[in-house]
Amino acid sequence: MAADADDQHGTQPATPTDQSTSDSAKPRWRAMFGSLGERNYRLYASGQVLSLTGVWMQRVAQDWLVLDLAHGSPTALGFAAALQFIPTVLLSLWAGVLADRMDKRKLLLVLESVLGLCALVLGLLTVSGTVVLWQVYVLCFALGVGTAIETPVRQSFVVEMVGKSQLTNAVALNSMTFNLARMVGPAIAGVMITAVGSGWVFLINAATFVGVLGGLWLMDPKRLYLPERVPRAKGQLREGLRYVSKRADLITLLVLVFFISTFGLNFYVTLALVARNVFSSTASAYGLLSTLLAIGTLTGAVLAARRSGRGSPRLRVLLGGALVFGVLEAIAGLMPTLWLVGLVLVPTGAAMLTFTTAANSTVQLSVSPAMRGRVMGIYMLMMLGGNPIGGPVSGWLAAQFGGRAPMVVGGIIAVLVACTGGLVLAARGKYRIPPFRARPTVS
Repeated sequence: MAADADDQHGTQPATPTDQSTSDSAKPRWRAMFGSLGERNYRLYASGQVLSLTGVWMQRVAQDWLVLDLAHGSPTALGFAAALQFIPTVLLSLWAGVLADRMDKRKLLLVLESVLGLCALVLGLLTVSGTVVLWQVYVLCFALGVGTAIETPVRQSFVVEMVGKSQLTNAVALNSMTFNLARMVGPAIAGVMITAVGSGWVFLINAATFVGVLGGLWLMDPKRLYLPERVPRAKGQLREGLRYVSKRADLITLLVLVFFISTFGLNFYVTLALVARNVFSSTASAYGLLSTLLAIGTLTGAVLAARRSGRGSPRLRVLLGGALVFGVLEAIAGLMPTLWLVGLVLVPTGAAMLTFTTAANSTVQLSVSPAMRGRVMGIYMLMMLGGNPIGGPVSGWLAAQFGGRAPMVVGGIIAVLVACTGGLVLAARGKYRIPPFRARPTVS
């Protein structure tokens, strides 16, 4: 009988620690960081700490640079953001096909090099004083293309570093890293922009990619949990779409992700509207709300890491996280004072992170290893593809019904889709998506 390829180091059986040692038998603090027991993942995570901080620094500095060059034009800022986002819509599915076909580690080495090079070029142009707006636009688009391909590859590579038993934990630790960087990076960028200018922020971000590339280079390929490589063939994208179309559980989850991401996770728009239009506050109030939301998401990531030792995530956790998130977001939108909005955003962020972590790990654990890249490409398209819809809709709602409306409506939509998804899965008797099992082969 053939073993599941995703539970192997290369062609060798997984070690006893990977299969027989239960995380629940470990001390709670060790279970929280269980995936760091894998040397390859430690190398990856170390590089990500630096790189994600640099990425958040660049986001702030890039927006500031665009506003400087465009004399404060919000249209120019929106166009720059669109140039980075459009490639995600166009390339996510194709990137998933690449992830299934190619060696993900080698592909990430190329992609991370491209992203680092974009930051380096933008930094050199800015520091030298020769940068013009069209150059920033070109580099925004190049960054968008690289990120659109890199994200599904990176997401599906996580399980190859840690194996299925530690995937949920690794996803939670990734979220912790991301949210720490989101809290620290913009603060550092604000100080550096004032002290030395945006150009040096870009150059520091470029330097942080050395850590990512070094970690990928130093990994031991023999200790990766490698699935069988998918050979190049025609129709592989359609094959991935057909695979998902036959899974009612996955369709339900992806629809849930799309609606909540599109209408509920627009905090980059909704928090600014609440701070400025509802409470007539300054940018510092917007920063305060963003920080409190980040504290909540970081708390949610810690809780997700603690829960990860209990096995694969249940759909009850996913649906419950979506439901609680929707209720709290609507309540936050109705709070009478800015501080009360901020206080409610803390548990809102925790519920949001519970939902997104459960969704990510559930998708990866329940699909065939040969399909994981393509399914994650679809997942990322659902997660990000609704942004061109959600942003304008939020703006329209705010214009018609006031700055609170986008948060309230987004919360209501999250509650409705969570309840609908629960009813659909209950009718099918599914509250846990079963992990993928390879079909036995007869020798």
